[in-house]
Amino acid sequence: MPAAPSKTFYLETFGCQMNVHDSEKVIGTLISQGYRQVSTVEDAGLILYNTCSIRDKAEQKVFHRLADYKKLQAQGKKFAVLGCVAQQEGEKIFERAPHVSMVCGSASYRNLPQMLVQIEAGKRATGLDDRETDECFETEFTSRSNPHRGYITIIEGCDKFCAYCVVPFTRGKERSRTSGSVLAEARQMADLGYSEIQLLGQNVNSYKDPAGKCSFAELLAAVAEVPGIKRVRFTTSHPRDFGPDIVQAIESVPTLCDHVHLPVQSGSTRVLDAMQRLYTREQYLERISWMKAAKREISITTDIIVGFPGETESEFQETLSLLDEVQYDGIFGFKFSPRPNTPALKLEDAIPDAEKARRLTALQEKQRDIQMRKNASNLGRVFEVMVEGKNEARAQWIGRTSQNKVMNFKAPNGAVPEVGVYVSVVTTATFPNSLAGEMVI
Repeated sequence: MPAAPSKTFYLETFGCQMNVHDSEKVIGTLISQGYRQVSTVEDAGLILYNTCSIRDKAEQKVFHRLADYKKLQAQGKKFAVLGCVAQQEGEKIFERAPHVSMVCGSASYRNLPQMLVQIEAGKRATGLDDRETDECFETEFTSRSNPHRGYITIIEGCDKFCAYCVVPFTRGKERSRTSGSVLAEARQMADLGYSEIQLLGQNVNSYKDPAGKCSFAELLAAVAEVPGIKRVRFTTSHPRDFGPDIVQAIESVPTLCDHVHLPVQSGSTRVLDAMQRLYTREQYLERISWMKAAKREISITTDIIVGFPGETESEFQETLSLLDEVQYDGIFGFKFSPRPNTPALKLEDAIPDAEKARRLTALQEKQRDIQMRKNASNLGRVFEVMVEGKNEARAQWIGRTSQNKVMNFKAPNGAVPEVGVYVSVVTTATFPNSLAGEMVI
């Protein structure tokens, strides 16, 4: 079989929204260097994997995938491992998968053009910065996958060092972009027809403007006031850096979406301390109270880890009681899994996997009941919905409210709403994870 053209590439992305947006910028960089994106590995001369190391056994999955594609090396293809597993495993990837040509952590993406030249010359390229870099990955070449809703990374890295989390080791220290560069990108996106922007960061509200002009709340408001932008979201927030000024901004600027994702991880102060989360249950609930007292109804979602080493049954019950107290609009629940280089690796009192599974099921069942009741209160309400697509099988349009609730709706009288437009929808049915409705003409 003839070798694939060297200037074609296929990129597969795993993990969070940060990784998804990183891939958009990597794709744009590759295209700017004369590469063409293709939809299959068979057609690609360069195969890239943008990896995530948050989940258990992430590195094994990467090596299994690389082993699967080793046979393609004979066709002249080259391979690159990007992202968190690349940074975590480093040059060990070359040892275990000698057919790999490039290993590049996210803090080195700015060096991709030079690294591409190296691998084109038949050499190996390595980009493994230490966590002390002050540079962000800023590029004019971003290939956005959605023409209406897009991401802007405003801060990279993390300085919190939670006991269970590998991110500070794989993405480096916190480093923020200037408010001027963020606003310039937002204006550029508005000029291109984007109407919704989501600001991203491992700890997005830890943002510190290197130019000293904007706090995070002020930057939020400034992006939301860019002409042409109808919605601004942000994720993920850290409770330690979440201040009342963020709630005040949401109250005063209608373009800021009335949804906050505020990961708590546990309802027990002792477990939070063991996790090195830097706040107590009471301090977290204080931040919830700011949002509950807001003039706008703010949707609140969170992340929760069950089965952290040493978590007792009574401490798990504290997490369940937190769900009752907060009444979250949604949660992402996870079983604890030890990650490389993290302090939690050394903790004793491991929880059996069967017990973790039981706790996760109990957590999800309680939250399902809460969401059923909360969503039922939306029956008859009218929401502005951004149209995202159509479910042909159900003859329903798909959209999302400002509160980040999924709305599946029908358009009456044969109306065909365009993707990317905003329509009014009256809620006619509710479910644990979504709403259903009828478009108002």
